[in-house]
Amino acid sequence: MDKRAAKRILAPMAYDADILVTGGGLNGPALALALARSGLDVTVIDAQAPRARAEAEFDGRAYALAIASKRLLSAIGVWERVVDKTQPIMEIKASDGRPGEGSAPFFLHFDSAEIEEGPMGFMLEDRHLYSAFLAAMEAEPRITLISGVTVVEQEPAPAGITVTLSDGRVLRGRMLAGCDGRASGTATRAGIGRTGWGYGQTALVCAVGHERPHHGTAYQFFMPSGPLAILPLKGNRSSIVWSETEENAQTIAALDDAAFLEVLRPRFGDFLGELRLEGGRFTYPLSLTLANSYVAPRLALVGDAAHGVHPIAGQGLNLGLRDVGALAEVLVMAQRRGEDIGALTVLERYQSWRRFDATALALGMDNVNRLFSNDNPVLRAGRDLGMVAVNSLPGLRRGFMRQAAGLSGNMPKLLQGLSL
Repeated sequence: MDKRAAKRILAPMAYDADILVTGGGLNGPALALALARSGLDVTVIDAQAPRARAEAEFDGRAYALAIASKRLLSAIGVWERVVDKTQPIMEIKASDGRPGEGSAPFFLHFDSAEIEEGPMGFMLEDRHLYSAFLAAMEAEPRITLISGVTVVEQEPAPAGITVTLSDGRVLRGRMLAGCDGRASGTATRAGIGRTGWGYGQTALVCAVGHERPHHGTAYQFFMPSGPLAILPLKGNRSSIVWSETEENAQTIAALDDAAFLEVLRPRFGDFLGELRLEGGRFTYPLSLTLANSYVAPRLALVGDAAHGVHPIAGQGLNLGLRDVGALAEVLVMAQRRGEDIGALTVLERYQSWRRFDATALALGMDNVNRLFSNDNPVLRAGRDLGMVAVNSLPGLRRGFMRQAAGLSGNMPKLLQGLSL
């Protein structure tokens, strides 16, 4: 090797940003804001046009944000932009059910009056949350948003990582955060495999308007072919996440709106009065997918890129925001100590913090779905008795509530409402 080549290798890398983020959905912007507000420069690379997800029309997606997630959004300057569009979740009720029979008596009933923090969570439509993220990023001088392109190559090096975009641009950063979903190109290019399986179910997602108020109550009906969640939105509206077998879902999705409502009504029941569709209808295939590693040289995976889970407990985004809080804290603390924030030893702290918790929750939801998505009379009787027992023990019930709200365990500072 000649001296000029050796000098090029040893020369410090010129960075376009401290952290490059692939994926501009929700976790990517949340991570960018958390890092930028702590003094790091971030470039977010989003395959979609900047306003594509901020349309006025409801696109079917809404999230049940845990209390801990609300705290993180407050800490990064997003909550104040959406608070008037949120619907507090005051109660959660769950029961077994069969189409046409209505629901059985509720075997689980969680009431926000049992915890000190107020509502157990908040429902918020994707379009409002994304718009708030977009506005917050535009107002943050340390964030650069590059839209309408994808990453086609990534090359880690001892001092940083280089990514090549689909338009030919080359960017360099100290590390790369993959927030690019279940089919993460970041993970694939890094050689990170995945473990998982399909559920043979498809989620039918829409919003309905109804005659009677929901009073902030979320319902979960466990049907033989999959759970039906009825989640309160602002006004007399609810978000429907209806899991059906793939065959049934395909048939139902092909129906016109009037026929769709006729199939939904016997499952939904009449407790909220007359129903009408609000906006479009959408379908999402359901599966479990877990990355075999959350980190590789110069990169870390966040959210669905690390763990895609069943929506049965509405924890997908909440898990992703826990990742955001943990990774931001690890990187900011390493930066303040003068460490190389992209070093594998630093990134492994994030993996140690998050991987067990996320995997345990993902497999727990997998087991719940398998236990409840059937009509076996023995299993049905056993699970109902078990849930009734949980409901009858105030301490245990309260523990479940606090865990679902993100108020227990080793939570990152941002999710505790603390600044980094």
